[in-house]
Amino acid sequence: MRFLLKAGIIFLNIVYFFIKLFPIRNKIAFISRQSNKPNIDFELLGNKLEKNYKVVYLCKKLEKGVFNKIKYFFHMFKQMYHISTSKVVVLDSYCIPVGILKHKKGVKIVQMWHALGAFKKFGKSILDKDESNANVGEVKGISANDLSEIMGMHKNYDYIFSSSEESCIGFSEAFGYPRNKFKIYPLPRLDLIVNKDNQEKVKKKIYSKYKQLKNKENILYCPTFRKDDSDIDHIKELINKIDYKKYNLILKLHPLTKLEVNDDRVVYDKSFNTYEMAFVSDYIITDYSAVIYEVSQLKKPIFIYAYDRDTYINKRDFYLNFDKDMPGEIFTDIDKLLDKINNKDYSLSKIDRFNSRYVNKYKVSYTDDIVKFIESLMDEEK
Repeated sequence: MRFLLKAGIIFLNIVYFFIKLFPIRNKIAFISRQSNKPNIDFELLGNKLEKNYKVVYLCKKLEKGVFNKIKYFFHMFKQMYHISTSKVVVLDSYCIPVGILKHKKGVKIVQMWHALGAFKKFGKSILDKDESNANVGEVKGISANDLSEIMGMHKNYDYIFSSSEESCIGFSEAFGYPRNKFKIYPLPRLDLIVNKDNQEKVKKKIYSKYKQLKNKENILYCPTFRKDDSDIDHIKELINKIDYKKYNLILKLHPLTKLEVNDDRVVYDKSFNTYEMAFVSDYIITDYSAVIYEVSQLKKPIFIYAYDRDTYINKRDFYLNFDKDMPGEIFTDIDKLLDKINNKDYSLSKIDRFNSRYVNKYKVSYTDDIVKFIESLMDEEK
């Protein structure tokens, strides 16, 4: 397998040598394998940049199955062409051609990671952990470290965005870059989260679809994904312990969570983003989800339901001090957590401290600050 991978990379570099003969254009390429369509961050940037530059979106998930992998292989040739002929390439995740190919000097590659802050460890920080995507290499007789090196994991970035100076520490470890490669630019989506007019617009849409949310206080539960499905029983337990005479429960599960909820008491939503559902929520319960960076901007009571804290830290771990730095009180017992909500026993002081450490304020707007930076790269000489 090692030989096949290296042979494939040599082949792609030979093809890329000829692709690089095409001239660089006044173009920006946005590349993602997080979804099959541009995310909101790409759209916010692209809508402004396309006024002066050509903007191309290359968004395609690397799905399981041999046929899907073959389709993705051919998709990489499209990526290679646009990488080679763009002045600026913006990523929100690892991109195979960016990592394994030798690029023109005139191309600037920017990593705008899809998670707002450096929360759960990822990338080069967890190559020896079960949660690492590189551990698939162990099955093929290649260690995670070797596979990471062969596949150019997070190589060739000119700049990496971070939400704050504090988050640079974690991102530096995950990507393997020094501080001077980082720019402090929180994600554009924050503009939509902090904008009061947008909040009201989205709330009207939510209330139109879920009229029951107007009548009682709303609890939002948004747990992270667990590969071993150990969360399912706990989700069911929480559902059954809510006092539905006093509260509505809004459930926002990770798309990969293997649980379908058919319970008339629960608003099991797949139409709105988690932070959008937080607009209509009075209390937010989460665990290890990076959505804490978004919802903390709303300054609503946040409760951390970490029933498997020790196990999760052993499997994944965090860049911050989980016990001290989280924006809400931590619970391992759901009854005690719900008692706090019932008694309105909470403090918002942790949220203010969390926001000041992990999410910098914008200068013009979160979107415009990044647009200005990308425009400066577009104006650079080759």
